[in-house]
Amino acid sequence: MLDMGLVTREAVDEVRPEAEAAGEGLVDTMVKTSRLEPALVVMAKSTYFGVESVNLSETKLSDDVLAAVPRHVARKYNAVPVASQDGTVVVALSDPSDIEAIDGLQIALGKTLEYRVTSEDDLKAALDKYYGGGGGGGGIGGGRGDSEIAKMIQDITEGEVEVAALSGNVNADSEGVDADAPIIKLVNQIIVDAFKLRASDIHLEPMGKRFRLRYRIDGMMTEMRDIPKRLQPSVIARLKIASGMSIAERRIPQDGRIQTNVGGKVIDLRVNVIPCSHGESVVMRILDKSGLRLGLAELGFMADDQATFERLIALPDGILLVTGPTGSGKTTTLYSCLNYINRPDRKIITVEDPVEYMLAGINQVQVHEHIGFTFASALRSMLRQSPNVIMLGEIRDLETASIAINASLTGHLVFSTLHTNDAPAAVARLIDIGVKPFLVASAARCLMAQRLVRKVCKKCAAPHTLTEVEISGLGLTPEQVANATARRGKGCPECNKTGCKGRFGIFEIFIINDEARKLIYDKVPSNVLRVKAREMGMRTLREDGIRKVIGGVTTADEVIRATVSEH
Repeated sequence: MLDMGLVTREAVDEVRPEAEAAGEGLVDTMVKTSRLEPALVVMAKSTYFGVESVNLSETKLSDDVLAAVPRHVARKYNAVPVASQDGTVVVALSDPSDIEAIDGLQIALGKTLEYRVTSEDDLKAALDKYYGGGGGGGGIGGGRGDSEIAKMIQDITEGEVEVAALSGNVNADSEGVDADAPIIKLVNQIIVDAFKLRASDIHLEPMGKRFRLRYRIDGMMTEMRDIPKRLQPSVIARLKIASGMSIAERRIPQDGRIQTNVGGKVIDLRVNVIPCSHGESVVMRILDKSGLRLGLAELGFMADDQATFERLIALPDGILLVTGPTGSGKTTTLYSCLNYINRPDRKIITVEDPVEYMLAGINQVQVHEHIGFTFASALRSMLRQSPNVIMLGEIRDLETASIAINASLTGHLVFSTLHTNDAPAAVARLIDIGVKPFLVASAARCLMAQRLVRKVCKKCAAPHTLTEVEISGLGLTPEQVANATARRGKGCPECNKTGCKGRFGIFEIFIINDEARKLIYDKVPSNVLRVKAREMGMRTLREDGIRKVIGGVTTADEVIRATVSEH
């Protein structure tokens, strides 16, 4: 450095006593006391040892490159891989003169090595960032859980990738299986992190050159750190074994189930595997049995709607249908209804596929299509059990619909779901299935559509002035704007910087009265029925959402995204 003119003799002599007193090298002391820039040290080492330099803070390293040096090797020899190709690994070191470390690295990896020099601070930061141990920050995709997955990935070398065979389904990693096997630990950590982040689904998606991991959190897909492509077959095989699927079958979709304990809670995972262009795509739906909120108030009803709905579900007979797309919270609403009316003097039976949550005091029946135990056959048998209330997971065909409607006409209260976009469309759907209009008119008591929107995070919520775009998007009147107490989350660790935490429902409740029955009996078109329903006092999904934006419990963006304008 003296020869290159990077330091002066006077500066070296000045710092020498300080370095000797501290037991440090001259250069280390000069850098620590800000007498010398670390970049100049890297430049000098690069020139002196004849190797190129690399700035790790500006270099993005892929999983495939990082996999070339396992975590324990990188930590032991203070080396970070920056490239890997055709059996040659390029590693960054802070001290190219450490022959002992270089020899040890060569033996540990058994590959041809090339070297680059980097600063000690950059090297330490890269080791913490890519191999863990630096106390990562919050937030999705860069938090503690993500770094734990990253550490596990680095610990897995190609020779360690193996999948232990299990007999049948598993509840955790039971006997005969090494729970510390790298792939098992990785899969378990993916599930644990999803649960901690309140995810409802885990998506493992094979792409051309990557194996993408995403969580659905509060209804929004959130991308996490990719899993290396080389681990794709092993991870999928592990999940198929754990959920009782055939690992030999890769041509057809398969369904399975995993039950496990996370933090003392029993959670179920419904697993679906489907073959795609670049491998099998896996989706796991997380069902937290203990985390289900079963109160009507928790669903998101405003006080007036809740009073109306409580009156409707207390009726002695008839059919109540909850409609909406997949993932709109229909099943949770039905469970909440059953929980509300569940008393010792009532017999309640459900038919579900699958039984998602176990409810105390309620008889729950699991459908098994492959042995002929269908919704229709289960429903027929249930009526001989003398129930007061029946809950049917979904009305899928004419046979099931006919039995359900006949049950409601013979003194039973029946709850079920349909896949339609709004409440009045449920009438057209039932008639389209083949149910006679007069039966729909006689049996139906209430048709309710719902969607889920995200709540404003309570920790970071702040008053928000509605913008012109939001006002026009929602179609708000000047009076509504004047009375609004809108809020928006600023973003905090509690909500992973999103400003939203948790979800609740917005609802469209169509009460079937005598006027509505006449319209159904007359087979009026769905759009005409919707107009009449609004005239009779039905509040649309958009209108219910607007009330909740004005009340400050959700945002305009959420309601606009989840609902359709009426104009």
